Amino acid sequence: MAILVTRPQPDNDRTASALRARGLDVLPAPMLRFEKVIVQDDHADDAQPHYGAVIVTSANALRAIEDQPIKAALLELPLFAVGERTAEAARDIGFTNVISADGDAHALRDLVVAQVKAKLLKNSATLLYLAGADLARDLASELGQRGFSVVTHTAYRMAPVTELPAAVSDGFAAGTIQAVLHYSRRSARAFFAASRAAGVEISALAVPHICLSDSVASIVRDAGATQVLLAATPDENALFAALDRAIALLSR
Repeated sequence: MAILVTRPQPDNDRTASALRARGLDVLPAPMLRFEKVIVQDDHADDAQPHYGAVIVTSANALRAIEDQPIKAALLELPLFAVGERTAEAARDIGFTNVISADGDAHALRDLVVAQVKAKLLKNSATLLYLAGADLARDLASELGQRGFSVVTHTAYRMAPVTELPAAVSDGFAAGTIQAVLHYSRRSARAFFAASRAAGVEISALAVPHICLSDSVASIVRDAGATQVLLAATPDENALFAALDRAIALLSR
């Protein structure tokens, strides 16, 4: 019996490795595909930096600019990251002044505001937000309401994958998939659309679905799943704990 992981790469590989280390079999089925967007900056050649700081809510944005000309113009700026993993990705590509929030956009917004109060950032500074094409939250608007000027550049998009891997379709048909892990609303939608297209939707709905948040779970319930378990907090350790509960219930 295998656990199906629907995260995009490279996160899918990391999660799969963590699950295998716990003695579980894993089937990877990334349901979103990373696509880089070329970031054009009209101020890249200015003698003085146009931006006061960079804001990043996903390591994918850093992955997107790693080989783009704009990166060199940004490396000397402070970078505000949504969480430590994103902060590590920023350091890996050369940013040296990296400030990390506690893992969500709300905390990131408050962190930026706090830097102004601490006089480490000017309120008049223009912030560059390197964002994904599909935003779950309007961080730029929230900062704008607090007096900041924010320029948003789309650095990447996550495109839905429309087909399940053959091994996954075969696994549902054979009843060898034990549970499905869901990390986002968009990947959950893509998973159920692909399951319908593959003709395995009934089998897919019959297994436990483990969701990172209630927002993700709402998509899973709307699709028709009845065995839906939530992580106690929106992090992978809590998601794995919910998976353990599901496995325990199945073994009774």
